Amino acid sequence: MEGSAVLSRRGANRSRRAGIRAPFVQRYWAFLSYSHADAADAAWLHGAVEKFQVPRELVGRRTERFLVPKRLTPIFRDRSELAASKDLSQEIKEAIECSRHLIVLCSPAAARSRWVNEEVRAFKKLRPDGEVLAAILAGEPHASSLPGREAEECFPPAMRERFDARGRATGEPAEPIAADLREGADGRRGGLLKLVAGMLDVRLDELVQREEHRRSRKMAFVTAASIAGMALTSTLAVTAIQARDSARDQRREAESLVGFMIGDLKDKLEPVGRLDALDAVGARVLAFYERQDKGDLSDEALSQRSRALTLMGDIAQRRGDLHRAVRLHGEALAGTAEALRRNPKNPQRLFDHAQNVFWVGGIAMQRGRFDEAAAHWSEYRRLADRMITVEPNEPEWQLEAIYAESNLGALELQRRRYDAAVNRFARSLRPLEGLIARDPRNNAYRKLRAENVGYLSDSLERSLRLQPALAQRLRQLALLRELQGESPADTDLQSRILIAYRSMARQLSAIGRREDALRYSAAAVELSDLLLRTEPRNRDWVERSAGTYLDHARLLLDFDRVEEGERWVRSGCSRTAELPAQDEVLNWRRLERSCLEAQARLSLASGAKGQAMSFTGQWLAAVQRHGSNDPVEDRLSLAAAQLLSGDIQQALGDRDAALAAWRQALAVWPTGIAETSRELKRRQQLLERLGRSAEAAVISMRLKQAGWQE
Repeated sequence: MEGSAVLSRRGANRSRRAGIRAPFVQRYWAFLSYSHADAADAAWLHGAVEKFQVPRELVGRRTERFLVPKRLTPIFRDRSELAASKDLSQEIKEAIECSRHLIVLCSPAAARSRWVNEEVRAFKKLRPDGEVLAAILAGEPHASSLPGREAEECFPPAMRERFDARGRATGEPAEPIAADLREGADGRRGGLLKLVAGMLDVRLDELVQREEHRRSRKMAFVTAASIAGMALTSTLAVTAIQARDSARDQRREAESLVGFMIGDLKDKLEPVGRLDALDAVGARVLAFYERQDKGDLSDEALSQRSRALTLMGDIAQRRGDLHRAVRLHGEALAGTAEALRRNPKNPQRLFDHAQNVFWVGGIAMQRGRFDEAAAHWSEYRRLADRMITVEPNEPEWQLEAIYAESNLGALELQRRRYDAAVNRFARSLRPLEGLIARDPRNNAYRKLRAENVGYLSDSLERSLRLQPALAQRLRQLALLRELQGESPADTDLQSRILIAYRSMARQLSAIGRREDALRYSAAAVELSDLLLRTEPRNRDWVERSAGTYLDHARLLLDFDRVEEGERWVRSGCSRTAELPAQDEVLNWRRLERSCLEAQARLSLASGAKGQAMSFTGQWLAAVQRHGSNDPVEDRLSLAAAQLLSGDIQQALGDRDAALAAWRQALAVWPTGIAETSRELKRRQQLLERLGRSAEAAVISMRLKQAGWQE
C-alpha cells in the first residue's frame, strides 16, 4: 500500500530538526568582538585569555554546564575588515553559534560600530543561553541615557537590550557582566581575571586566591629547583602532569569536533541527499570511538557514539541493507539505554534513546512485522510522554509526541483500521498547528504538518471518502510547494512531493479525471528521475522510482493507451530488478508483484495471450513463494491474479477455465475486511464476470456514494 508521505524518520533528518535549536556544540570558548580601531587591545586580550593557565585545583571541576578546562582555548577573533559586506558572513555566524561566550571590547568606537552590534545581536539570538562579557577600554556604560554625554557611550545598542530565552529582543534594559580594563579600575590583570572567572563560572575571589597560590607555588618550585636532586624529580612530575592534561584537552577538543560532525555537519549534508558523504561522517566518528576504552566513555561521548551508529543504521536502511541496519541500530539502542540508565530523568537522553526505539520499529514495519513495530512505536510514545513530563513546555518534546502519534497512525493504515487512522492524524494536527502558531517559520513543524495532512488524505481515501481525501491532498501539495519555494534544492522535500504527486494521480483517476491524473503521474516520473540522478545508490529512491514508473504504466493501461504504457512497464520492471529480490523489504516484494501484473496486463492488451498467462503464473508463484506477513494482502493479491487469469482464459476462448479461475478468485477473497475503493471495484468486476449482477450493483452504489467515477 503506497502512502502519501514519508514515514516519520527522526534520525534521518537531524540530531534535532531544522528550525529547532540544535544541542550546543562548542568549538570556541569565546568569540571576541571589537571595533578595528581597538585591534591592538583585542590582540593583547586574545593572547592573554588563550595563554591563561587555569589553577590546577579548578581543572576538571564540574560546573552546571561543563568541566573546567586547563586553558580557555581556542578564542575566535575575526581579523578581516567587514566594511564592504552587507551582512555578517556565514563563517562569522557559525563561529558565533559555536562559541560558549561572547567577549565585547567596549569603547565609543565599538558602540558606534555596526558590525560589533550585529555580532552581539547574532550571539543573543543564536546563543540565548550563552553569556555576554564586557571588557571596557574607554568611555562610559549607559552614557547614551545621559543628556550631553551620548558620545561617551561604550556599550553597543544590542548589549543594552535584554533578549529572552528564545533569542528574541524584549525591549527591556540589560546589565551585562563587565570588567574594566582601564588603569584606576580593574586594570588589565584584574580585568582579565574577572573575564576568566565569568567564562569558567567560578567566583572571582576563588580564582584570585587560586592564582596567588599558583604564583606562590611557582616561586617555591623555582627556589626548590636550585637543589639539583629535586630539580630532576620535579621536572619529570610536571612533564607527566602536562602530558596528562594535554591528552585530556585533546580528547575534549576531539569530542567537540565529533559533536560538530554528527550535528551541524550532518544537518547540512542531509538535504543534499548524498548518502556517501553522510556515511563517511558516521564512519569517521565510529573510528574515533573504536580507539577509546568503552568503559571510560563519558555520558556525552557514549551518546555521541550512539548517534553515529544511528546515522549509519539509517543509511544502511535507506540502501536496503536491513541486516546491517538492524545490527547498527541494535548497538546504538544498547548505548542509549546505558546513557539513559545513568541519567533516567535527562530529556536529551530520553530523546536519543527514543530515536533508536523508533528505527528498530521502522525496520519491523519495512519487513511487514506490524505487531513488532507496534510494540516499539508504543514504547517510543511512552518515552515522548516522559520527556514532556520532565520539561512540559519544551516544544521539541511536544514534537516527539506528535511524531509518535503519526507513526501509530501509519500502523493503523497498514492494519486496515482506516477510521482509527483518520482520527489519529486529525488528532496529531491539532497540537502541531499550535506549535506552528508560536513559531510559524519552523520548517520541522511545517514539514510534519504537510506529511500528516498527506496521511490524513490517505486515510480518508481508504475509508471511502474520496472528495475529502482530494481536498486534503490539495492542501498537502500547497504546503509542500510553499516549503519548496524556500528550499528548492532540498531532496527530502522533493521526495515528499514525489509521493504526493503519485497519490494525487491515483485519487484523480478514481474520480474520473484522467488527464489530470496523467499530468500528476508524469510530474512524479520526472521528479523520481531527478532524485535518482542525485544519489543512484539510495535504494529508497530506486524503489520509489520503480513504483512511480509502474503507477504511470498502470494509468496508461487503464486508459487503453497501450503503446505508451509499454515503455513505462519495461522501465518500471527494469528498475525493480535493481532491488535484491531475496531481501526482506516488504515494498520490494510488492513491486515484484506489481511488475508481473503490469507485464501480464500489457501482454493481454497487446494480444500476446500465452505470454500474459506466463506472467500471471509467475505472479501467483511469487505470492505463494514468500508472503507479505499480511494474510489479507496476500489473499487479495492471489484473487487479483486469478481474476486476470480468468480474463486471459476468456480471451483464449476457454469459458469453463475462465469461470473456474474467477470462482477461485472469489473463494480466496478475504471477508469482513475494510476494502478500499479500488479493491471494491475489483470485487465488483469479479461478481459481474460470474453473473452475480445484484451483488455487483450493491458495490457499484457504494462506489458512487464514495465519489468513484468510471
